[in-house]
Amino acid sequence: MKTSLVKEKPQDWHPADIKAALEKQGYTLRQLSIEYGYAGGIVQKALTQPYPSCETIIADAIGTKPQTIWPSRYNEDGTPKRLRKFANTVRHKCTTGTVVGNVEIAVGI
Repeated sequence: MKTSLVKEKPQDWHPADIKAALEKQGYTLRQLSIEYGYAGGIVQKALTQPYPSCETIIADAIGTKPQTIWPSRYNEDGTPKRLRKFANTVRHKCTTGTVVGNVEIAVGI
């Protein structure tokens, strides 16, 4: 008998399970978007892509933590993983040279 010492990573909840949990609490994704001041479909984006603020809204409505629903998107200490390409960039306004107006230039940290 072979035993593996490798821990299996917990899987993210399926979007249908998240919607069902919200429905049990009396919420819809659209309703949460509007309630928190977002456009109608914004909170739904958290089902398919990292969106920490919307993930928190969904988790609060269900009564759990975002890292419970999306363990692949969070570090062990509960902080969100930065999966976006330019998440660690700073924006500066360019006001020199022959540039007309304000231009944003991304500078890596």
